[in-house]
Amino acid sequence: MTSELLEIQPRELKFTFELKKQSSCSVQLGNRSDQYVAFKVKTTSPKKYCVRPNIGIIRPKATCEFTVTMQAQKVAPPDLQCKDKFLIQSTVVPFGTTDEDITSGMFSKESGKYIDEKKLRVVLISPPHSPVLLPNNGELKKDSSYDAPLHKNIAQNGIENIPPPQRLAEDVADFQPAKDMEELKAAKDAEARHVDNAMNFESAKEAVEPKLVKDLEELKSKLQLTSSKLQEADHTITKLTKERSAAIREKDILKHEVELLRRKRMKRIQAPE
Repeated sequence: MTSELLEIQPRELKFTFELKKQSSCSVQLGNRSDQYVAFKVKTTSPKKYCVRPNIGIIRPKATCEFTVTMQAQKVAPPDLQCKDKFLIQSTVVPFGTTDEDITSGMFSKESGKYIDEKKLRVVLISPPHSPVLLPNNGELKKDSSYDAPLHKNIAQNGIENIPPPQRLAEDVADFQPAKDMEELKAAKDAEARHVDNAMNFESAKEAVEPKLVKDLEELKSKLQLTSSKLQEADHTITKLTKERSAAIREKDILKHEVELLRRKRMKRIQAPE
């Protein structure tokens, strides 16, 4: 299968660019085939855009729509030129496949399946009914040449001399899965939590270190006291051991003397009168 699976309208993502404001545009996908088709949206700038839905199933001859939202930007690109691109991948899937059944493996070319890929470029436009805006150190200002003729490069034959557009790169390795609003918010929340955890760790470290030093000093003091008590106990045990040995010797001596006295008494009793 080499025919195009999807009809895509429009083929350019046009965003009205205003500093610190979000901008959205919609893309309609039409299934040209008689089979179920799964699609997936990728972009070269996943942190800058959110896509809802970023994956889906289109029934035969049916259409669906997804919305791309460009997050609020703090700085305007030079001359409002944007190099961001989107890639729409599509492939045939079995009848009855649902959105929940979609996996990344469905869009892998290594499986040998036919994957239809279409690129969409991003175009930034000035707000409607306003002068042409150009970036100036991150701020938008009116172009001084706005009141002059806009098309200065018109040849004498009346055909506008516009430089040919730069060819888009064919390599799709730079594209990454586009995030929907929940995924983008989750990513931002995770990044914020990471920063908070790092700050909390440093604060906890500063609070814990003095306590650790104090606890260590107290432990050293307790160890010294315990060592002193152990030395006293060892001295007392030695002393008691010596006293016990002396008592045993004294007992043996007394026992010996009692035995001698008993023998003398027995001899007196046995001697004839």
